[in-house]
Amino acid sequence: MRHLILTGGFILLMASCAQKKEKEQAAGHQIMGDTLIIAEHSPLGKKLKTDTVHIAPYRMKLSSAATVKAIPNFFADIAPPFSGRVTKVYMKLGMNVNPGSPLFEMVSSDFMESQKNYFSSKSELKKAELDLKRQKDLKKNGVASSKDLEEAESTFEVAQKEYQNNRAALKIFNVDPDHMSLGQPLIIRSPIKGQVITNELVTGHYIKDDDAPHARVAELNKVWVVGQVKEKDIRFIHPGDEVDIDVAAYPDSRISGKVYHVDQLVDEETRSVQVLIVCENPGYKLKPGMYATVNFTDNPLQAAFVPVKAVLQMNDNSFVFVEIAPGRYLRRKVVTGPVENDQILIRSGLQAGERIVAQGGFYLLQAK
Repeated sequence: MRHLILTGGFILLMASCAQKKEKEQAAGHQIMGDTLIIAEHSPLGKKLKTDTVHIAPYRMKLSSAATVKAIPNFFADIAPPFSGRVTKVYMKLGMNVNPGSPLFEMVSSDFMESQKNYFSSKSELKKAELDLKRQKDLKKNGVASSKDLEEAESTFEVAQKEYQNNRAALKIFNVDPDHMSLGQPLIIRSPIKGQVITNELVTGHYIKDDDAPHARVAELNKVWVVGQVKEKDIRFIHPGDEVDIDVAAYPDSRISGKVYHVDQLVDEETRSVQVLIVCENPGYKLKPGMYATVNFTDNPLQAAFVPVKAVLQMNDNSFVFVEIAPGRYLRRKVVTGPVENDQILIRSGLQAGERIVAQGGFYLLQAK
């Protein structure tokens, strides 16, 4: 009985294949794997138009939303090291300053304490120095003991270290200890060359050392334009690449920049990478906080192009039908790129000179 069932199944399979073959012959085509063979008399062939894969120069273009920012080394928040009261303001909004230019001065009890510590350590060092010299003279004349000399040397070293620490602490605040008098106000100076872009200080204003900055100095001859490039496109971006920048405030201006740095980390939420572009900024046209659009252009390359209608989609894959011989069409997977003038870039899957079905591929898909 089992033998009869198997034999019957085989007969049905053969009958099905025969029927399929008869249908294919009637339709004028035959399927062999991914290859479709069309008979010369088949009406299907008249619906197809073929074209040759051609190579053309191509430059990848990519746009990204961006924001203008001051370059950190050319930007400084001005904040006092101590709490105190402002006694004089030198700076004005828009004023150009250099490193060391006075911005404002203030009186501070904390600064006064630093001054006292400095002068006290200076006095102690002088005293220790004289004592050491005296002990050396006594030792030389056989009067002082070695122990007294060692204690004097140790005291001098401690006093010298204390003096150096207090002196260094004052220099951090751009104070010259050699020309400082006890009780003088603390002068806050600009750490960089630039322009005063924010100033909220007035004489008599009491400020705390943990306040938000009340003034800012920035050098805006150059700025950063910070763009975000999708993870899949980052391979096209390289340090040193030239870019064009569009800003809504200046629709008729062409602004150029250069890729300065490509971040090493990918933002897990946006799946994008931050790209820093450095821009010359004559006239300070680009202002921190402005929105911009960055247009990246990759180096030119020779690329394959085919008509958009030649590319078909199935199961999230792109493919074309390649004419491998007269009447023989092979379905081949391709990786596509952007579209330009009804032509689509083929990144991989085709070679120059190959003939493909440019129109009518859909009928071949139905035939399969």
